[in-house]
Parts: sequence; C-alpha cells; structure tokens
Amino acid sequence: MPRKARSCPGGYVYHVWNRAAGRLRLFKKDDDFLAMERILIEAHARCPLELLDWCLMPNHWHFVVHPDSDTQVTEFFRWLTHTHSMRWHASRGAVGIGPLYQGRFKTLPVEQDEHLLTLLRYVERNPVRAGLVRRAADWRWGSAGVRHSGRPELRKLLSPWPVEPGRNWSRRVDDPQTQGEVDALREAVRRSRPYGTGPWTLKVAGDLHLEWTLHPRGRPEKPKAAVQNDEKELRPL
Repeated sequence: MPRKARSCPGGYVYHVWNRAAGRLRLFKKDDDFLAMERILIEAHARCPLELLDWCLMPNHWHFVVHPDSDTQVTEFFRWLTHTHSMRWHASRGAVGIGPLYQGRFKTLPVEQDEHLLTLLRYVERNPVRAGLVRRAADWRWGSAGVRHSGRPELRKLLSPWPVEPGRNWSRRVDDPQTQGEVDALREAVRRSRPYGTGPWTLKVAGDLHLEWTLHPRGRPEKPKAAVQNDEKELRPL
C-alpha cells in the first residue's frame, strides 16, 4: 500500500482526530478534561495554529484547524498528544503500561464550502449524538460550549471560520444530520479521503499524494467480525 502523506500544506482546512487505545478512557472526570484544556492552551502558545472547532469526548477528540504552514499541524498535535500521554500516565502512576492513543493522529483536508459546515456540525454534535447532552452548547468540553459560556482563555483560542455559518447556527447544529451526510463524512474519515466536491477532491488528492484514498481497497474482504469492529471504532466519532 502506498505510504500516507504526512505533511499538511498550509491553506487547507483539516479535520484532525485521535482515539484512545483499547478500552482506555482519555477523560473520566472533570479534572481530566481540565488537564487537557491546559495542555491545549500550552500547545497554542507554542504553536498558534488556527483552531476553528474542537470537541473532547470520553475516548476520543476532534479538531478542525486551518494551518498557515506545512509544519503547523504536525508540530501542534505531536506535542499535544505526546504531552497529554505523558501527563495522563504520570497522574495515574501508570508509566510504562502501554500507549494511551491508538497511534498517530489522523487528518483529512476539507473543502471550504458546505462540506466544511457539515463537518463542523458533525464535530459539535458528537456529545448530542452520544446522548451526553441535549444541546451541543451544553457540552463544556467542546468549542460550541466554549463559545456559549466558556472561559475567556479558551474562547480566545478560537479563530473565525472561513465560511459563513448562516443564521440560527446553534439550532442547525442541534438538528439531526441526514444519514447521507453522516455516511459520506464517515467514509471520508475511514479512508482519510479529502472531503469535498468531486473536482476538488480529485485535485487535492493529487496535490497531497492521496490518490490511494480514492481507489477501492485491494485487500481481500475482511471477515464480518473485523468489519463490525471497524464500525464500532468509528462511532460515535
């Protein structure tokens, strides 16, 4: 299989995500979320990456970012995940028990049109979809809640969006997304495929050497149990 492109050229918007290894929980209590927020503030001070959106969930997290250089995404999230992992293990006296995350964070570029708004809704709706809150703004550990009633030091991390969300954004976020929207986005996540219109996807895949994400998988079909495990890992991503 061709190697995945590891750079994230500036100018594109990226969805970035990662998930805990095995059955570990990244965040069990408020103090765990607060510790991650402190790391996020530190990471942004070290590398002022434009953060459009984020959502911290018990066993995974999402960010939507807009880098202005090829190195910003790697610099920011490599430091954030490494620091979080070290402090998480140290706080539990669990140094050496194994990795906290499944692996390196994953990314996919997103077109700056309605596709980006679909992604932003999807990220902000994570706690609603998981049944943790009724409204996205009620989730303290995501940018929807931060914009609504978050601490000033967190609100100032958020950058303006390159697309106009339109009126009644909060209501739109809380309304269910269509199954077609969810399926298309999850397929892009599963394949790390650029998420946008057909012509844009083809161009970006070529520019970023991601052509392999557009092709059917060449490996034999997985056993049913393996497919079910893959699907379980994606939800409630």
